[in-house]
Amino acid sequence: MANDQPTILVTNDDGITAPGIKALIEAVKGLGRIVVVAPDSPQSGMGHAVTIGEPLRLHKANVFEGIDAWECSGTPVDCVKLARDIILHRKPDLCVSGINHGANHSINVIYSGTMSAAMEAAIEGVPSIGFSLLDYRYEADFSVAQKVARTLATKMLEQSMPEHTLLNVNIPKVSEADFKGMKICRQAYAKWEEEFDARVDPRGKEYYWMTGRFVNMDTGSNTDVDALANGYASVVPVKFDLTDNEMRSRLEGEWKDIVS
Repeated sequence: MANDQPTILVTNDDGITAPGIKALIEAVKGLGRIVVVAPDSPQSGMGHAVTIGEPLRLHKANVFEGIDAWECSGTPVDCVKLARDIILHRKPDLCVSGINHGANHSINVIYSGTMSAAMEAAIEGVPSIGFSLLDYRYEADFSVAQKVARTLATKMLEQSMPEHTLLNVNIPKVSEADFKGMKICRQAYAKWEEEFDARVDPRGKEYYWMTGRFVNMDTGSNTDVDALANGYASVVPVKFDLTDNEMRSRLEGEWKDIVS
């Protein structure tokens, strides 16, 4: 492959042997040099965790024919950091993360290892996309998600997006015939209402299983949850600057007596 080809970093949080990452690699093949760095075991729900108190292991993995791949003992964010500093020695041109088994819409973006890997790359100035499919099954059909991934990856590479561009992309569980297309959306106000099921182990000690249900409290239009429910893939531009500028301006006015 020519030296002027873009470098595409592929990662995930379901682990290097998950079907979703294989599907994502197939989706972006031919768009540039593909380098894979992914966890050696599932890391779902890790958010933006990094490994500090123990060593990181990085091993070459012969998992994908013709593709340079490494498995990492750490978190999805660790994978991106090691890819940049140890393997590539530079920033990739694009980072794609996923394809996750299960949606990462609404509040899930905060907890998601898939999105945190993409966010870490974006923090470092790499345009990035996290892909998730609303299907938790191991044997999920990724055909629609692959078409979405290739379309968006191609667009990101062709248009030279701003370096901190970060997209959260969720794909509905529908057939190709029923897929409606893509919508640029906002993040819905929805969250998990957790419950904890208290149980007792054989030694008489109490432990807990977290359960609960997902509740959508957003009745507005053009949300990621609404798009998915209607057969569209949701595309949500995401920022990692969490400053509430509206509240900042309000406090500057209302708290003049205690702030300068």
